[in-house]
Amino acid sequence: MVFLEFERPLEKLYEQLDKIKQVANEGDIDVSENIKDLNAKIKATRKEIYSDLSGWQKVQLSRHPERPYTLHYIENVFKKFIELHGDRKFGDDKAIVGGIAKLGDQSVVVIGHQKGVTTKMRQYRNFGMANPEGYRKASRLMKMAEKFNYPVICLIDTPGAYPGLEAEERGQAEAIAANLLLMARLKVPILCYVIGEGASGGALGIGLGDKVFMLENTWYSVISPESCSSILWRSWDYKEQAAEALKLTADHMLGFGLIDDIIKEPIGGAHSDPEKMIKSLRLHMRKEVTELMALTPAKRIKMRIDKYSKMGNFKIQKG
Repeated sequence: MVFLEFERPLEKLYEQLDKIKQVANEGDIDVSENIKDLNAKIKATRKEIYSDLSGWQKVQLSRHPERPYTLHYIENVFKKFIELHGDRKFGDDKAIVGGIAKLGDQSVVVIGHQKGVTTKMRQYRNFGMANPEGYRKASRLMKMAEKFNYPVICLIDTPGAYPGLEAEERGQAEAIAANLLLMARLKVPILCYVIGEGASGGALGIGLGDKVFMLENTWYSVISPESCSSILWRSWDYKEQAAEALKLTADHMLGFGLIDDIIKEPIGGAHSDPEKMIKSLRLHMRKEVTELMALTPAKRIKMRIDKYSKMGNFKIQKG
């Protein structure tokens, strides 16, 4: 198990539990009462720690190395996934994966950022930072979904679109903007789920939908706390203050009316009980897809455009 800085009290309790179990294995000693007491203490400590997390702590949880990534959800929430590659213009971006799958009996197109689990795979996936060809691959898959009347499900987990020179040369901003225009008018349902990090235009490139949801311990913002800190304070040392000031948690996003709902995670985060998180997501997706498929395309598009038109506060002055 990997423990974050604010989870140190739990780490000590688990160490004690391991030692007691080791003693029991090495000698003929009954430690069942000790184990029971420690498990009760672990449960109470977990509840106390996770009942009131700060913005920065939720950012840390969203980046937990054991947290399920897009491919894990695709392999377990969906069935018969067939990955499709390439944007038919430049190449295949490994930071965005997508293809056809089954959600229950419903065929869907699923698209998402993939960060990679090991160091080698993270490099291969460019740490989930997509190039323009990744967003153009997503666009191609969404157009295919429209052709066959398949709902689109997007899983968002990225520290941002790749900011490299070659990405800018190939039209990074244009690729993201083109996706926003496409998704605003797509005739099939679009469901978006922030499953980890939702940073800037990199997230928005596959983040405009009929419904947008966030898992409980995720964040969604125009900039990461570290980058915000480096701009405002010329140092990364103020990332915790930046996280609070940015108001980037799921609770804040729901309060601002920028998302439709929050999906609860198991206590300790999605990685603490992946099976429970998978079951919860599967049920949620099936319910939402069924409801959206019952609407006409014209109705869905009107609701989608109205939804985004109402976001934010503005005042029109006459004269």
